[in-house]
Amino acid sequence: MRRMFVALVAVVGLATLALAGGAVAGSSPSSVAKIHVIEHATTDTVIDIGAPGDSTGDLLTFHNKLYDATDSTVVGRDQGECVLIDPIDPATWECRWTNFLAGGQITVDGPFSDAHDTVIAITGGTGSYATAQGDMTLSARNGGAEFDFVFRLR
Repeated sequence: MRRMFVALVAVVGLATLALAGGAVAGSSPSSVAKIHVIEHATTDTVIDIGAPGDSTGDLLTFHNKLYDATDSTVVGRDQGECVLIDPIDPATWECRWTNFLAGGQITVDGPFSDAHDTVIAITGGTGSYATAQGDMTLSARNGGAEFDFVFRLR
């Protein structure tokens, strides 16, 4: 009985060391893949939910084409919605949407400001992006008619 107990303790000890080693290896810095696309905001539609004009609760919906970083070739599309949280200049929105790209989809969720660049969380993906984590920086171009989306995938 004592021999079985010692063997069990040894096995548990080795398993614990193996798991700890895996956790340390998993916490090492990983490479960051960047994907840069440009959205042409041609379908953006705001629906007044509250008072006329910009007011809390207004809904922005969209489904736009995504172009490559040179802004010359369509590489995908997006679709999503934003709710106006604070209409006071600068307005802030809470947004979530899906980006459809070759190989799969990347979903994002977070705040958007009319006044400055915004960093939004990548919340998941499908296909090639099934394990997507990281963030996306959103920057206005051309007076808000276009937006740079720079995904940083970890």
